[in-house]
Amino acid sequence: MSADNDQQAREQLIDLAAQFYDQFELGEIPHMSVPTRTKNNIEYSEELNVWVYGDRESTRSANSVRGARKLLKAVYTIEFLADQLEQDRSSTLRELYYLSESWDNKEAQFNDQDESNGLIEDLEIVSGVTREDFHMRPEESGAKVMGPLRIREQTNRGDRDIHCQLDVGQGGYQIPNNPDTIEFLDNDAEFVLCVETGGMRDRLVENGFDEEYDALIVHLGGQPARATRRLTKRLHDELDLPVTVFADGDPWSYRIYGSVAYGSIKSAHLSEYLATPEAQYIGIQPADIVEYDLPTDPLSDSDINALESELEDPRFQTDYWEEQIELQLEIGKKSEQQSLAARGLDFVTDTYLPERLSEMGVL
Repeated sequence: MSADNDQQAREQLIDLAAQFYDQFELGEIPHMSVPTRTKNNIEYSEELNVWVYGDRESTRSANSVRGARKLLKAVYTIEFLADQLEQDRSSTLRELYYLSESWDNKEAQFNDQDESNGLIEDLEIVSGVTREDFHMRPEESGAKVMGPLRIREQTNRGDRDIHCQLDVGQGGYQIPNNPDTIEFLDNDAEFVLCVETGGMRDRLVENGFDEEYDALIVHLGGQPARATRRLTKRLHDELDLPVTVFADGDPWSYRIYGSVAYGSIKSAHLSEYLATPEAQYIGIQPADIVEYDLPTDPLSDSDINALESELEDPRFQTDYWEEQIELQLEIGKKSEQQSLAARGLDFVTDTYLPERLSEMGVL
């Protein structure tokens, strides 16, 4: 990030804090309004082609002790972030939580990391500055890319060129916290395959799937980090690559797909920046469980509740998802990606994925 951008981010944060002082001068009780981050307050933007927050808002107001504490913590955090930007330093979300213990006002200290994480999200929304531009980093996600892509990465030690297949080991290229520091140089990729589990990702690499099909394999590592979703979006938008998501056949994995394609509820303010609406779900589908007679586990009560909740979730209200979810509720079963190994270690790369990719028009 350039010094000019750092300065702009710092000014926007300071302007936000100044609003509280302006409210004091006007005789108003200091307050800050942010969109309510629930599935009932997301709506589809035809213009942006992503899910965004609606009109419902929650107000952090000093008219109560609890609200006053929230604003106090916001002001202390803004001061910390402004100083961090001025010094060109960075910190992790975890470090912010612990750093607050050194603040001179105990009322400004965070009770837990969920509280500090939530405040950073509030500040992102209200200021219009992303946490990456605050120089705030999450803990290492470990997500990696393997495939025919050559990039130039900006580092503290200067730029370096990397081929994400030829210059890396079996583990692949590790995605940095801010993928916007990556420049795409050239590639021979045909599509992106986002994979939920590390075991399946390793199977695909061992079987040479990335080489045989010119695939960029992106390991999601469970619920994907923002950096992973941002890089996936850039691969689609800038390189015009189709994006597919390969996950387990259960409601929690469908939500992993949803975070890639539709955006997550708590970061809907960044959907335009993170979500890839064109991403397609490749499997495991409930239909696959039936067609391939895959090894399964019974749906738990929480699985059933999650599936029923997804039927009410506006992001999943499409013919495809309603059909698949209703089928899963009917058969009462779920299945993992690696259950495909019941048909042999090569079945996933020789049969399942090529057939699905052909059906979807990717191959």
